[in-house]
Amino acid sequence: MCLSIKCMFIFFNAIFLASGVALITIGALQYSTYSQMGTFAGSGLSKIAIVLIAVGVTITLVSLLGHLGAFFNNSSMVACFICILIVIIMLEILTGAAFYVFRSRTALLQMGSMNSALNTKARGVITEYSRETRHAIDRIQEKFSCCGADSSADWAESVGWENHDAVPDSCCVVKADGCGQDKEKVHTKGCIWAIKMFLLKNLVWVGAVCISLGITEVFGVLIGVCLCLDIKRKNYENLE
Repeated sequence: MCLSIKCMFIFFNAIFLASGVALITIGALQYSTYSQMGTFAGSGLSKIAIVLIAVGVTITLVSLLGHLGAFFNNSSMVACFICILIVIIMLEILTGAAFYVFRSRTALLQMGSMNSALNTKARGVITEYSRETRHAIDRIQEKFSCCGADSSADWAESVGWENHDAVPDSCCVVKADGCGQDKEKVHTKGCIWAIKMFLLKNLVWVGAVCISLGITEVFGVLIGVCLCLDIKRKNYENLE
């Protein structure tokens, strides 16, 4: 029986470990995107990716603790794993619930100071279009298929963009040299809206992942408790 429970525990822990590694990978990949978005929305967005990486590292370390406890038949390690996992479950479910509270489009798009700060920052960088921000702006417009802050018309009022009869080539639906001269073939959607929609989808995704992990980890706690009790029982029998 102990062997069967241990196999189930190790199997669960392997999935748990894989989820931690996956979160680290996703966080690292998203960090680049959020850093580029920081040109429009401020540097605070990259913290979302950092949080994902931190959660992934925590899950990985806790999973390794569980593996060591099972390998050495150490009930104290398994008990420690269970306690930490319970705390993680509570945090994940609370975090997931919080993300879903803010998943509504109205809550996100009209979130007072955040909304105002993003709008002001985005409009400012388009108006200035400095040498330092040009590459990031072009990458954002290409990635999110958008143009300008509110719309492609913003480029006609940009101080840093001198050709007011055209827009940057990164605005084009099909990118080619000089394609920005034809305003009929560029994206009309503003990047502010595109970024907000991206954040909205990410909030829903992160919320779903947190709640799913939390529910799955409940089974891990139950299996861990069974393994811990079996290890203690076996140690007690050996003493006799």
